[in-house]
Amino acid sequence: MRRSAIREILKHLQKPGMISFAGGLPAPETFPVNDLKEITLEILEKNGPDGLQYGSTEGDPNLRKMLVSRHNEQGLNIGIDNLIITTGSQQGLDLIARIFLDPGDYVLCGLPSYLGGLNAFSVYGARLKGITLDENGMKPDELEDTIFTLKELGKKIKFIYVIPDFQNPAGITLPNSRRVKIIEIADKYDLLIVEDCPYREVRFEGESQKLMNELDTTGRVITLCTFSKILSPGFRIGWVIGHPELLDRIVMAKQTADLCTSPFLQKIIALYIEKGLLDKNLKKTIDLYRKRRTHMINCFMKYMPDKVTWTTPQGGLFLFVTLPVNLDADIIFKESLEKNVAFVSGSTFFCNNSGHNTMRLNFSYSNNDEIELGVKKLAEVITQEQTKK
Repeated sequence: MRRSAIREILKHLQKPGMISFAGGLPAPETFPVNDLKEITLEILEKNGPDGLQYGSTEGDPNLRKMLVSRHNEQGLNIGIDNLIITTGSQQGLDLIARIFLDPGDYVLCGLPSYLGGLNAFSVYGARLKGITLDENGMKPDELEDTIFTLKELGKKIKFIYVIPDFQNPAGITLPNSRRVKIIEIADKYDLLIVEDCPYREVRFEGESQKLMNELDTTGRVITLCTFSKILSPGFRIGWVIGHPELLDRIVMAKQTADLCTSPFLQKIIALYIEKGLLDKNLKKTIDLYRKRRTHMINCFMKYMPDKVTWTTPQGGLFLFVTLPVNLDADIIFKESLEKNVAFVSGSTFFCNNSGHNTMRLNFSYSNNDEIELGVKKLAEVITQEQTKK
């Protein structure tokens, strides 16, 4: 095991005046404190003992039914046996890794890809093989060539790890056509697909793409979702969608991990959804993040030196910056910290130790004034580094 580089960076945020583009932190002003206060009191008054008792490992039946209904309205065709609750989607990643991975097994992932997923797989002895991303996400041809080569060498591949919507860290979205192609490759070689969807509902613009789980016809896609980015990360409530046989194994693993996810918090979220407050608040959150993303990009255009490029995500919380190849983001990170600006070096997300000239920036947490000042200071550091080369 190793410490999360991102969690370690967050320690710097305690420094007065620090502007953070580092962690994937939702804006605190999006948290519906007053609504949740009233709902919590209502649950305690009407159903306190039940909410404070142990619950089933699969999750609160009412919350599960609501989530099933919500997904079916969006295009899925699932029942309550296809969905279980987890303690955050990060627990889902850990349980999937625990169930399926033996030391030496291969996991195919994006290059770059979410650090929390990479660490969850590595701790169970997995070998990570990165597949290059282009402007449309994971490249199918490279994916199939990699699978063929590994199998020719006698290697065992367990699953393909994909973040299809506003990928962390790159901010890229897989179009439907490419999702279908990746599923066809998984069918051909009999592989599972782990579809990680923490940002899917935080879309600012463009057409929503289908869940890979919806496009799948053989039950090989396991989908992970969470309330962390659409309500509050402090709840630590996520859910997993998949074939009942796969979920049954996850439930058994979860019983040894935490017995059950907090029944009390599940009841709070269920009542919050039932009152129609989730979508109402999410609409405001999306509007705020759209404005902050646009403002950050406008600041890039205003301050960044030539040869610095960046992605323009249609949603989510991150964009990805690529520097000239002769610049090292780790050096820029150390210098930017002295100017009270934090970000995450892109190499953290590359399982092959590449990407040293890349950076991930979060735009959801800081306000517009902080974004402009932070980008300006960051651009100054990058410009100074360029003059040294």
